[in-house]
Amino acid sequence: MSDQEPEAPKAAEPSGVDLARVALRAAREQARARGDAAQQKKQARRGGLRSGARADGRDPMAFGAAINRLITERGWETPAAVGGVMGRWPEIVGEDLAKHCVPEKYDEDERVLVVRCDSTAWATNLRLLAPQLVARLNEDLGHGSVQMIKVNGPAGPTRRYGPLRAPGSTGPGDTYG
Repeated sequence: MSDQEPEAPKAAEPSGVDLARVALRAAREQARARGDAAQQKKQARRGGLRSGARADGRDPMAFGAAINRLITERGWETPAAVGGVMGRWPEIVGEDLAKHCVPEKYDEDERVLVVRCDSTAWATNLRLLAPQLVARLNEDLGHGSVQMIKVNGPAGPTRRYGPLRAPGSTGPGDTYG
C-alpha cells in the first residue's frame, strides 16, 4: 500500500467565457477604485467640494425625477405600482364594482391584494370575478405582481359588552358553543 491519499474530485474549472466575465468585472472594479481615488485627491487639493460648470450629483433636479430615482434605489417599484392601482380602482374594475368593493392592502411578500366589500352579495360577485381581475392587474403591473385576491365581506361590529372582559374573549357569544 502507498501513503498517497485518494485524489479529491476537482472542481470544474471556469471556461473561457466565465474567465472573461471575471476578468472584466475585476477590471471594472479596479478602474472604479482608481477613479474614486483620483477624484478624492483632486478634491483634497482644491479644498473640498466645489461647484463647477459640469453637472454632478448635487445639482437640482425635477421633483418627479427625484421621486423616480428614490423609488428605484429603494426597490419600491411594485408597491408604488400597486398604490397607483388602488388610486385607479374604479377605472380597473368598473364604476359599479368600485362603489361596493374597496382595496384595503397589498401584501408584497405573498403578492395578495385584500379587498373589502360592503355586502356578502358583492363579496361573492368579486370572488367569481377574481381570476379575470388578477389577469387584468397583472397586465397593468407586470406578470406575477398579484397572485391572489382575498375578498372580505362586511365587518360586523365588535362585541364588547360591559366594563370587564376576559383576555382573548370575543364577548358573551363565545361561551355558547
